[in-house]
Amino acid sequence: MTKDNNSELIRLQKYISDCGIMSRRAAEREIDDGRVTVNGTVAHLGQKIDPRRDEVRIGNRKITKKRDHRYTYVLLNKPSGYLSTASDDRERKCVTELVKSAGARLYPVGRLDMHSEGLLLLTNDGELTQRMTHPSYDCSKIYHVLIRGDVSAEKLHALGQPMEIDDYTIKPVECHVVNQTDKRTIIEMTLTEGRNRQIRKMCEQVGLEIAKLRRVAIVSGECALKLDKLRLSEWRYLTRDEVAALKGGAK
Repeated sequence: MTKDNNSELIRLQKYISDCGIMSRRAAEREIDDGRVTVNGTVAHLGQKIDPRRDEVRIGNRKITKKRDHRYTYVLLNKPSGYLSTASDDRERKCVTELVKSAGARLYPVGRLDMHSEGLLLLTNDGELTQRMTHPSYDCSKIYHVLIRGDVSAEKLHALGQPMEIDDYTIKPVECHVVNQTDKRTIIEMTLTEGRNRQIRKMCEQVGLEIAKLRRVAIVSGECALKLDKLRLSEWRYLTRDEVAALKGGAK
């Protein structure tokens, strides 16, 4: 790496994220796996580069930040059966297949498990992805959970209390019944953190069987993203106001 007094050095993972290639966290994994090189030498975490002089590659792909680069932000109504990843080594279906016509290579912001459906954001803005998935981000995610059978008041109360999941005490979850019959109950649950398969593990602990799990909204500050009339597998671009509001909610 060559530098002088006018050089502006930035962390390698931030540069990759700024290029819209992937999130900063994903870039850190690529660096840690030894797939990133700077000027032909395997890079290391924490390394800084001069974007004007240093050549960065992931595998054989040269990473370049285009001057006219524009970020793309998409809201997808994810169907069940798709992984919330950009690719899969087992050749399972991925959500990126559903947004190929968006005009950019996009990556999911957070995850919905394979058998869940509903609202999922995708973007090539790695910085926003990093900020939105950080625990300090002011964000609530709202789900409609279809339960087989009825749900007693005791189980509903237990569902909203702190509980141990994978040796971690989750925060209280706001829960209320949206609709109920003898055969099924729809519960709305609002999460302010997103542990792996959290809702499924919560319901399992209190003895509830999930028939369908659907994310219906993401709320951050004054920004409330909803599915509206999007059908399963359909998507739309976020508006400028929505993007600005999302970025304003990041700390």
